[in-house]
Amino acid sequence: MTTPVTDALPPLDEVLSGSAVVSVPLTTRFRGVEHREAVLLRGPAGWSEFSPFTEYGDAEAAMWLAAAIDFGWRESGAAVLRESILVNATLPAVAPDRIEAVLARFDGCRTVKIKVAERGQTLADDVERVRETRRLIGAEGRIRLDANGAWNLDEAEHAVRALEQFDLEYVEQPCASIDELAELRRRIHRIDVLVAADESVRKAADPLAVARAGAADILVIKAAPLGGIDRALTIVEAAGLPAVVSSALDTSVGLAMGAALAARLPSLEFDCGLGTGALLGDDVAVPPVAPVAGAIGTGRVEVDADALRRLAAPDERAQWWRARLERCYALLMGDAR
Repeated sequence: MTTPVTDALPPLDEVLSGSAVVSVPLTTRFRGVEHREAVLLRGPAGWSEFSPFTEYGDAEAAMWLAAAIDFGWRESGAAVLRESILVNATLPAVAPDRIEAVLARFDGCRTVKIKVAERGQTLADDVERVRETRRLIGAEGRIRLDANGAWNLDEAEHAVRALEQFDLEYVEQPCASIDELAELRRRIHRIDVLVAADESVRKAADPLAVARAGAADILVIKAAPLGGIDRALTIVEAAGLPAVVSSALDTSVGLAMGAALAARLPSLEFDCGLGTGALLGDDVAVPPVAPVAGAIGTGRVEVDADALRRLAAPDERAQWWRARLERCYALLMGDAR
């Protein structure tokens, strides 16, 4: 994937000036972590966030920095089409007896995205988690699954057939490769379950390949890994597929960037995955970006000074993040030359 570069990158000192590295506790262990770390940046357009997952290499993380600079230093030229966004609840791979408590944090959400294919768990665990969720939300609720590419093709087909009894809206990234997604769509075409692509879009060298291969019915997009709002809008337009805007377990600052993208999409058929602020045990903004009556607003947020002090990351982690940001900035500068 070509790294996007803003027309004129602000000086590194300006990017780092007033930056803050935070460590936010989670209410439930998610993606193997109990705290979400992020660098908050204050640009002339407002607060922005740099928070690629720690396992990502610098080339991939540089996309997130390009998006953070873009959001903090300029306003998108695309029109704002909506002032609120319907969002889904996100259910980690918890035991059935914990589901009700997790969903209670997502006020009024009619859709639940359920994590499946968790390492160390079985399909039987997934079936019981989905079964209990359907019982709790009733027939009118919507269920989507997210496997994060963990199934091979045969496992994915078997899992979809085992779980489609619960009336699934779609299954997100059931397999890792585009070829597998395309073949899975062919195999389950008689089942009323759509296939959504996430990693195949945001981590791919060519984010449009999944659309050209007929490998997905829906694109799951995130503003940060795609290099910013305008670039994500361009990708969706070129793909010609419905899009769901999702988060990367961001703070309220990162969620505001996702909401700004969702607000500008010409069409928004599905609830977005931007309610994950409900999984945070604390947040950097007051009020935080979290679901109210199943929706979030689309405006920017202001960071609370007390929260910055309360959630400040340990010095060694702050140094790690600033060094990472500097390396990613150097990559962006190299592309700009």
